Amino acid sequence: MDKMKRMKELVKILKEASKAYYQEDREIISNFEYDKLYDELVQLEKETGVVLAGSPTISVGYEALDELPKEAHESPMLSLDKTKDVEELRAFIGEQKSLLSWKLDGLTIVLTYRDGKLMKAVTRGNGTVGEVITGNAKVFKNIPLHIAYQGELVLRGEAIITYSDFEKINKQIEDVDAKYKNPRNLCSGSVRQLNNEITAKRNVNFYAFSLVKAEGVDFYNSREKQFCWLKEQGFDVVEYRVVTGKTLDEAMNYFAKQVSQNDFPSDGLVVLYDDIAYGESLGSTAKFPRNAFAFKWKDEIRETTLKEIEWSASRTGLINPVAIFEPVELEGTTVSRASVHNISIMKELELGIGDKIQVYKANMIIPQIAENLTRSGNLNIPKICPVCKKEARIIKTNEVEALYCMNDECQAKKIKAFTLFVSRDAMNIDGLSEATLEKFILKGFIKDFGDIFEIEKHKDKILSMEGFGQKSYDNLILSLEKAKHTTLPRVLYSLGIANIGLANAKLICKAFQYDIEKMIVAKEEEISRIEGIGPVIAKTYTEYFADEEKLKKFRHLLSHLKLEEVKKEENSVLEGKQFVITGSVTHFANRAELKEEIEKRGGKVTGSVTSKTHYLINNDTTSNSSKNKKAKELGIAILSEDDFIKMAGI
Repeated sequence: MDKMKRMKELVKILKEASKAYYQEDREIISNFEYDKLYDELVQLEKETGVVLAGSPTISVGYEALDELPKEAHESPMLSLDKTKDVEELRAFIGEQKSLLSWKLDGLTIVLTYRDGKLMKAVTRGNGTVGEVITGNAKVFKNIPLHIAYQGELVLRGEAIITYSDFEKINKQIEDVDAKYKNPRNLCSGSVRQLNNEITAKRNVNFYAFSLVKAEGVDFYNSREKQFCWLKEQGFDVVEYRVVTGKTLDEAMNYFAKQVSQNDFPSDGLVVLYDDIAYGESLGSTAKFPRNAFAFKWKDEIRETTLKEIEWSASRTGLINPVAIFEPVELEGTTVSRASVHNISIMKELELGIGDKIQVYKANMIIPQIAENLTRSGNLNIPKICPVCKKEARIIKTNEVEALYCMNDECQAKKIKAFTLFVSRDAMNIDGLSEATLEKFILKGFIKDFGDIFEIEKHKDKILSMEGFGQKSYDNLILSLEKAKHTTLPRVLYSLGIANIGLANAKLICKAFQYDIEKMIVAKEEEISRIEGIGPVIAKTYTEYFADEEKLKKFRHLLSHLKLEEVKKEENSVLEGKQFVITGSVTHFANRAELKEEIEKRGGKVTGSVTSKTHYLINNDTTSNSSKNKKAKELGIAILSEDDFIKMAGI
């Protein structure tokens, strides 16, 4: 095969896989496969002397998302060069005193302290720009909010969630599809929450691994002295051993034995030169610093035989292939099944019943198929859903093929609709978990949303159900009574109409003065004219209410509800004004609360600065952030919270 053509293919595959993993918290190829393809690309780049634009060997990390404010790092955060060969690691160390520590598998965070207080926390992001998560960092389990040192301190470390907390949190999630795949995904979602109350409940830990700046402190040219000083300031520092090339084996043996007993996730080790000046004098490549090196554990791989593929239907309609194989011992436990994730991966592996396959545990946790030695490819992809027995079809999205159930009435999809309906932002009904909803649906207690409020008809049968006593029943009835008193936007959102979230539901209700009858008969053109509502949303909205059966069920639901009367805000000073909020807030609990105050007064909040924006709210009015720059270019006023409070008359 042409080397340049292969390199282009590899760059495309690896970029998509990296985006899925880091930015969307999903996995389209296994870690084993990623490393294999990455190494192949590195080798081809050496052979050709060419590094293509966008190659993951020169780009770092993932792009920051828009949900959190972005900020550039003072100095770029590079990845580490890595090896699985102990002798290569030994050669790197040579005679230099070095620190060998865990390579933790979480989310890298940069902390800044001034005057003894935590001022800022930023995620690694793409290595140049990260997301500001200061409010979340303040509720990490072990971060000191005040320290003795009064100068400016900048340090880096890893935010992680332990295996025990990961398992505890996953046990509380009854919906199988909503469970987190590994501690890293859980940590990533927890650290980047918009509401730090959720972060606080997740027991996120922070372990320092690098001191970037501490003005006026003499560390005697030693990284170890920096670690010791950080401990004195109240930080937990990543566990390490002092090594040279000659003493490396003893430390490696310790870490190799300890890794299986750890309650925290790690995917290898890091070695760092102790001599600060020497390490910095080496500089860095475009991607890697030359003063540190990473060691990745060799995966424990076992050969086994594929017995069958189990097709598992989810609440989204996605039907996942799950490989069932002869049980093998991996990392101290017996495993016999592994998710194949999607049809693309199944085809790539050319799986067939009876094939000899190699399996391993990604990061010593999640069973995966590393390789198919036989590659018979004799599997038949089902054409019917395993739940409803109706049509199943392969759909290709972003070059990834996956199997979906096409039946809107599929039981799995019904559960999804009811789960949204009872969720906090919709009808907010406590006591109806997804597992309970599934039982009620299967027993025929609820067929449409209105039936939920008639559940008392089935009181005797419910009380006889396992795990559902009188107290649980009474609490459910109280919750239903409370849920009957709600708002029209919540009801509209709860219907699960495609692309209509709570914000869009509010816009539609407001446009029709909360007149339900006008909203039901509205034409597509009328909905499209609402600012912020496009033709796609207008089409799905009008199609929903044009369906007589859906309209009948909607009226059935309304018959049980007592909608709050909408009062016109006396203070409409923000009517027609469009705002963008960025950065952290202090006067409000969070940015969502500030957004609510704006909307109450007739204003609108969007995510990006455009020519339609009237005001940008940012407490750091003089910063050079991208949003501030854009606002200045467009002549848009930048307000602090105090400025906004005066304007709104709060």
